[in-house]
Amino acid sequence: MKKSLDIVRTVITWVLLLFSVAIMIFTFASASTFNRSNRSIFGYKFYVVLSDSMKATDFEAGDVVVVKEVAPSTLKEGDIITFISKSSSNYGETVTHKIRRLTKTPEGEPGFVTYGTTTDTDDPTIVDYYSVEGKYQFRIPKVGRFFNFLKTVPGYICCILIPFLLFIIMQGINTVKTYKLYKKEQAKELQAEKDELAAEKKKTEEMMAELQALKAQLNGNKAPAPEEEKKSEDSGDGDEPEEESEEKPEDNSEENSNEEESEEKSEDNSSEEESGETEEEKAENQDDNSNDTSAENSEEDSGEDNDTDDGGQEGIPAEEKDS
Repeated sequence: MKKSLDIVRTVITWVLLLFSVAIMIFTFASASTFNRSNRSIFGYKFYVVLSDSMKATDFEAGDVVVVKEVAPSTLKEGDIITFISKSSSNYGETVTHKIRRLTKTPEGEPGFVTYGTTTDTDDPTIVDYYSVEGKYQFRIPKVGRFFNFLKTVPGYICCILIPFLLFIIMQGINTVKTYKLYKKEQAKELQAEKDELAAEKKKTEEMMAELQALKAQLNGNKAPAPEEEKKSEDSGDGDEPEEESEEKPEDNSEENSNEEESEEKSEDNSSEEESGETEEEKAENQDDNSNDTSAENSEEDSGEDNDTDDGGQEGIPAEEKDS
């Protein structure tokens, strides 16, 4: 329904526009050519009929007759001609009547006797060649009445002013609607951009929240590492200086921010524990070796003493034997 109304409105607008343009062209053309003996278009002249003297046969008042310029010598009886009247009753007016016969003026110049078909009465004066404007060709019905109406104030208002005002008003309405539609589309585009920015912002916030959660999870997984290292150091090597245990808590922040350093430190600590255990084992082995060596030496000494006693050293006192 709305689309149909838009089509009807468009058609009416264009009709008004074309009508107004046609009226303007007609007004300009008619004002510059109608009833003007010195104006012609391609040899044709236009005259508005003011009376019904030819109504019985050819045209009536309000019609526009089209006349072509011709040589007066080519005219004959029965032709309809337009001429400038020299009669005292309508001197200087343009008249279009039929030729009754060829004749001569009192001065002896060739001329025509004319008459109106409605009254069938001859005109009082003879039409000479110099007064002839042209030969009648055809008529345009009622155009003269419309032209005469346009020259009045009501005709100007009805045929020119009102159509142009309606056209301007309708164009103004269309312009306002177009502007509103443009603003509406612009608002939709802005709202779509805002929604897109809001969605991107929300997505960014979600990503930041996920990153924060992941960071917190990583920090939670890395936090026990220093305590485990501290416990392993306490259980493994009690003789290490306290400076290392004091320096390690200070480096916890660096270990939390750098995963590779913490892993390297944990590997170093494990290697230190292994080396500590290795040193303890070496010390125990050395103690065992020393004990075995002393036991062997004592056995050898006791064996030598026994040999000496058995060899017959009888004169040595008992005290020396015991030493």
